[in-house]
Amino acid sequence: MQTVETLNEGLKRAYTVTITSKDIDARVEKEVAAIAPQVRMPGFRPGKVPANLVKKMHGESLQRDALNSSIQDSIQKLIADQKLRPAMQPSVELDEAFEFGKDAEVKVELEVLPEIAAPSIEGLKLERLTVEVADAQVDEAAGRIATQQGALEEHAASHKAKDGDTLTIDFVGKIDGEAFEGGSAEDVKLKIGSGQFIPGFEEQLAGVKKGDEKTITVTFPEDYGAAHLAGKEATFDITVKAILNADKPKLDDDFAKSLGLGGLDKLKELLKGQIEQEHNGLTRTHMKRKLLDQLAAAHDFDVPPSMVEAEFNQIWAQLQHEASHEEDPEAALKEMEAEKEDYRAIAVRRVRLGLLLSEIGQANGVVVSDQEMNRLIMQAAQQYSPQDRERFVQYVRQDPMAAAQLRAPLYEDKVVDFLFEKAEITDRAVSREELEAAIEAEDGDLKPHVHGPGCGHDHDHDHDEKPKAKKAAPKKKAAEAEEAAPAEAAAEEAPAKKAPAKKAAAKKDEAVAEETAAEDKPKAKKAPAKKAAAKAE
Repeated sequence: MQTVETLNEGLKRAYTVTITSKDIDARVEKEVAAIAPQVRMPGFRPGKVPANLVKKMHGESLQRDALNSSIQDSIQKLIADQKLRPAMQPSVELDEAFEFGKDAEVKVELEVLPEIAAPSIEGLKLERLTVEVADAQVDEAAGRIATQQGALEEHAASHKAKDGDTLTIDFVGKIDGEAFEGGSAEDVKLKIGSGQFIPGFEEQLAGVKKGDEKTITVTFPEDYGAAHLAGKEATFDITVKAILNADKPKLDDDFAKSLGLGGLDKLKELLKGQIEQEHNGLTRTHMKRKLLDQLAAAHDFDVPPSMVEAEFNQIWAQLQHEASHEEDPEAALKEMEAEKEDYRAIAVRRVRLGLLLSEIGQANGVVVSDQEMNRLIMQAAQQYSPQDRERFVQYVRQDPMAAAQLRAPLYEDKVVDFLFEKAEITDRAVSREELEAAIEAEDGDLKPHVHGPGCGHDHDHDHDEKPKAKKAAPKKKAAEAEEAAPAEAAAEEAPAKKAPAKKAAAKKDEAVAEETAAEDKPKAKKAPAKKAAAKAE
């Protein structure tokens, strides 16, 4: 193998790797010797088929495999010899003029991770905003449970429905006077003010009484899930069969025992613990933001453009999804475009912080143990059906990128916890409203979503990242996620992409992995058919 460096500019590298035909042929011969004992051919005893006949039968396949393995091994040797740390998978291209029996020339292009000076973690100072759980909060939570557990009791026939009442109704939906499929149902329970049905439906039922028959007119939203109904005006003939109201149980020991608890004190103890967990989560979010702000202010270095582009694409896809659900999608998209560079700055910051946290973790021995990793895999597998869980587990164990993506959020949390231990922390008691206001006030800053290679997010995180001093597009939750992302993945060597022999041979494994990942995703549940007509999507 011969290697020539053709580009060394910033974080970009490019090489031409020449693999000799002798090396490829040697691999073919080795594979022939390995499979010959298993080959069966008429006229020959088992294991006695001549090597030349084996090559004649399987030569093309053996050559492709030998070429692919030669390229893969050469790239790994290139990375090791040059002491490279790829930021993303290298781009690998086989010379179009290649023919078997000749040397193979391969072009390899990649971006490397930057050399980061030992991150400074001394002198970190943080304020921890703490919230005490008030008795009134516990009582309010207990009251909500009592309301939810209350039995529905029917109002008198003279009672006029109001906000909060639950109606039992039959309805028939029509468009242009004709009933439409899925637009009729019987004995449907609908709570006025719940927002369960499309806009305008519930509001028109205020004031009805048991036995009333009423026709209302509504317009389906433009983005309604059923395309044949979207934007259409419809009438609904409604029969009110009953008006119900929840009878709130008395908050006492008997009520708590009905929930399987020892008494009211035990119920309140559990509720207090839950509220404390909520407060602790808010406190941690605030501290983490302040910590990352300090790290970002103290460190500045170039980041790989490919990683920034990948992160930006994640942010932009999320923004586009949110914009599509706005009342005016076109205006939301226009606002996004005006702030596009701000979101690109968010991507740069996320990537930089991801690399920085990775460096801090490595330098200080932060690791995710095998036991923790197994627990993560088992937890993630629960989102799939029982028959698919084993496939998911095997997929994660066999795919380094999938494992890095799963491991990364926990790794980052462990790095953050390590930094909390090193920081000088002062406590200040505040109300929950003050804590939430402090978090909300930071929504204008560029908060990080740390990113590394192998990070493919379903981004259902809760990042609070928005452009500074600008209104957030399009929902004020644009580009949000929990400030964490695959910090550890940024430090892992990205596996070299397999180059194709004659442009196709080595793509099979990648396609299978992508297909498996797509198949493993849980399918969305379908909405109940009988509610489809009136239920807001």
